[in-house]
Amino acid sequence: MKVTGDQALVKKINKSIILHTIRMHSPVSRARVSEMTGLNKATVSNLVAELCGQELVTEAGPGESSGGRKPLMLHFNSMAGSVIGIELQVKQLKAVLCDLGGSTLQELDCPLEVHDLPYVLEKMKGIISELIASAPSSPYGIVGIGVGVPGMVDEHGMVLFAPNLGWEMVDLRAILEQSFAVPVTIDNEANAGAQGELNFGAARDVRHLLYISAGSGIGSGIIIGGELYKGARGYAGETGHMTIEAEGKPCSCGSRGCWELYASERTYDNPGLALPARSTTELVRYAREGQEDTLRHFTTIGEYLGIGVTNLINSFNPELIVIGGALSEAEPWLGEPLRRVVAERTLPYHKQQLEITFSRLGSRGTMIGAGFSAVMHFLGNIRVTL
Repeated sequence: MKVTGDQALVKKINKSIILHTIRMHSPVSRARVSEMTGLNKATVSNLVAELCGQELVTEAGPGESSGGRKPLMLHFNSMAGSVIGIELQVKQLKAVLCDLGGSTLQELDCPLEVHDLPYVLEKMKGIISELIASAPSSPYGIVGIGVGVPGMVDEHGMVLFAPNLGWEMVDLRAILEQSFAVPVTIDNEANAGAQGELNFGAARDVRHLLYISAGSGIGSGIIIGGELYKGARGYAGETGHMTIEAEGKPCSCGSRGCWELYASERTYDNPGLALPARSTTELVRYAREGQEDTLRHFTTIGEYLGIGVTNLINSFNPELIVIGGALSEAEPWLGEPLRRVVAERTLPYHKQQLEITFSRLGSRGTMIGAGFSAVMHFLGNIRVTL
């Protein structure tokens, strides 16, 4: 198949390539941008001038000389606008205001007592309005809102099925765009978390990554060849509903024995457990104090996490596993049993040069990744696939 484009499209693609090169490598000289992109110096200079005029790139310097006049260095203007990243959890709504470079400007959260759509929307709109009001003055203002949700989302931002919320066919993107008149991106929360780790966290420059979001449920963001893998229709990564107990507990998804019933915060609600609290933050505090029931429960969760992670390693052969979400706060107690089970059960060649780590972004990875998706939408992340 031939792929063609007129001169305007070629210019738009080249401009996007230059902008993202500067964004990822600034401060950087025009000559270095030319080397990295393969574009000639005249093209780079002309398009950089346009980007400076649009206030997306600034000049400062001078940089190091290679023998001639010291070059002016190009910087991505991260303060050209702001984005809002949101994570919708089962028991909590969390949101962050970021600049275009992913730096956090403000963070808010509020508890969710019920999951009725009008109630959740009211809370979501309130937290968005508060962040918009606190955003610093900038050339472009609020350029987008990104939302990570615990469920299946299609390419149009429709939440098809979120079993832990009891939602089906919720057109969340359309609702928020109508309310705030800015572009909105909606994705599964694990996909958003994978983007956060890939661009700002523990997975920079990683080509084959599995991001495991372990909190009120479990989901996986899958990066293959440096690209987010979503499957044939966009629903890949619902690994929390992978069966690990054939005749196990019934799950809200309609199946039984699902991984997240044994390795997520859903385990805290078992009335037979003698836990001193019912949230990860509180249980981490008790674990630090050596409370035996808490330590024993974290060990069990770690072992069950290891079982599911082993299945994913044997299936995808990644180079890096990142454990994120609320349970990443419990790394000191989950890490050893998780790695032990993986070492015992993973196929020998699959665990060669494999690294398992916990998120550097902690429980904020999904929010930051959701905000990053909004940034990319604003900057026009143009790609041509042959």
